[in-house]
Amino acid sequence: MTAARSPQPVDAAENRRRWQAVGVGLVAAFMTLLDVSIVNVAVPSIDRALHASPSDLQWVLSGYALTFGLVLVPAGRFGDARGRRNAFVFGIALFTVTSALAGLATSPAWLVVARLLQGAAAGVVNPQVIGMIQQLFRGPERARPFGVLGATIGISTAVGPLLGGLLIAIGGEEHGWRWVFFVNVPVGIVAAILGWRLLPGRPEGQPDRRRLDPVGVLLLGVGVVLVLLPLVQEQQWRTPWKWALIPAGLAVLVAFGLWERWYARHREPLFDLRLFSFQSYTLGSLIALVYFGGFTAIFFIFTLFLQNGLGYSALVAGLAITPFALGSAAASALGGRIVNRFGRPLVAIGLLGVVIGLAGTVVALRLAPDAPAPWVTAGPLLVAGIGSGLVIAPNQTLTLAQVPVPQAGSGAGMLQTGQRIGAAAGIAAVGSLFFSSLADNHGNWTTAFEHSLMLATGIIALALIAALIDILRTRNHTKY
Repeated sequence: MTAARSPQPVDAAENRRRWQAVGVGLVAAFMTLLDVSIVNVAVPSIDRALHASPSDLQWVLSGYALTFGLVLVPAGRFGDARGRRNAFVFGIALFTVTSALAGLATSPAWLVVARLLQGAAAGVVNPQVIGMIQQLFRGPERARPFGVLGATIGISTAVGPLLGGLLIAIGGEEHGWRWVFFVNVPVGIVAAILGWRLLPGRPEGQPDRRRLDPVGVLLLGVGVVLVLLPLVQEQQWRTPWKWALIPAGLAVLVAFGLWERWYARHREPLFDLRLFSFQSYTLGSLIALVYFGGFTAIFFIFTLFLQNGLGYSALVAGLAITPFALGSAAASALGGRIVNRFGRPLVAIGLLGVVIGLAGTVVALRLAPDAPAPWVTAGPLLVAGIGSGLVIAPNQTLTLAQVPVPQAGSGAGMLQTGQRIGAAAGIAAVGSLFFSSLADNHGNWTTAFEHSLMLATGIIALALIAALIDILRTRNHTKY
């Protein structure tokens, strides 16, 4: 396996067309990733409208991330083998239909099923976008599109509560939550049409005999589900036997690795384990998994704290997240441009900023307990957002820098699988602490929020430690 070749010059027309393709991909990525967080502010409205249980609400949030993560690797592999344009258009069409179904839900079960299918559709779309960037750009020139994509990831997750709050304010408390899903429909239709026109298909004259490794798909899916189910259902499943599913899931994932190694001797595997021979890919995937475990959960608990605990409207709860979104947008644009100059230390600086900002949020709430929470937390969240912008885009660029184009889709899929698994596990773990702390402290929402935010901060600190260890190892290796 060899790394990507040096970039070749392109003419103006080709450059314009590839940026148009990237633009369509970014719109689709923004829409699908927005649905990770936009639903957070709609949870209280969904609860009242559909009389959903805590388990239902957990599945509405975590189920999307779960199926998103399950589909990423096989969808990326399918795009590598059969053409990214076909997979992209199919995924967008399915996402559009399932978004409409979610908006039409009349029961919790209906909404949960629609969200599971919607997450799977999002999982089909996203590896095609990253694989397309790998295909259309080479070497250092990938930093700019990956920087924009990283900004899209960070902004979509952070701005979701604000857009959700606006839609609920416009549509009303009773039906506004439905527009959180309906808004995807016109955007999805346009994205599907433009995607078919602008995205590159499979190169002609290169018939692909590679298969999609159904055994690998099954092993990966079963392993991920077994690991996550006890976390997602932690509050609902009271039996201690639920924790036995985690080692069982890890055993299945080990079997997946062994199968992929054997399968690679005969055919093209679902995921080429040799990608982990690149230190940049291994470390970047680890940082992404851990960071998203803390990062995504923040918006879930913050919106619950503001709406259910302090009585703010969905719109105000969304506005309270805006400082984080603005900081993330500005820093992502910068991080994508300078990542090739500073490398992994830039990611470490970003992680440190997130930790300082989130810790500062806890301190601010304790120093000014009677002040309006959205104002008190604005400054620290701005710092955390700036840090986040220096993490997501640069880490993605560094992680995928050495991945060869034929493995771009599956490599990107595994990277995003880590992000989605981290997100689902983070929401489950941090959310469980939030609700248990709320019960233990006699309904004290501020204490519950502070405890769960400290857990999220600790998870992100683990990603910082991993980045620092890599920096130290690299420097010591350079000396000798």
